[in-house]
Amino acid sequence: MAENDRRIHSRTAMSAKVKVTHESLGEFVFSTRDISDGGVFIVVDTEPFGPAIGDKVQVQVQGLPVPAPVLDMVVVRKTIDGFGLQFADE
Repeated sequence: MAENDRRIHSRTAMSAKVKVTHESLGEFVFSTRDISDGGVFIVVDTEPFGPAIGDKVQVQVQGLPVPAPVLDMVVVRKTIDGFGLQFADE
């Protein structure tokens, strides 16, 4: 890991469609770039999705044969191409 990389979980490249629901911004469907035991990175292209760091969202994987669970997550990082979401502590 890079010296300034503070991640504690290894990332695994994974492309999946996820529905992201934000209390005031609404529902969006994005693709993931990677996932780890701590969270997921979603790729945001041209969608008008601009949550603040610390905002809570709900995330659900799409396209499975049965409905996936809805997970509570927190926006922890913003980059030029998307957002890092961390699984919310129970």
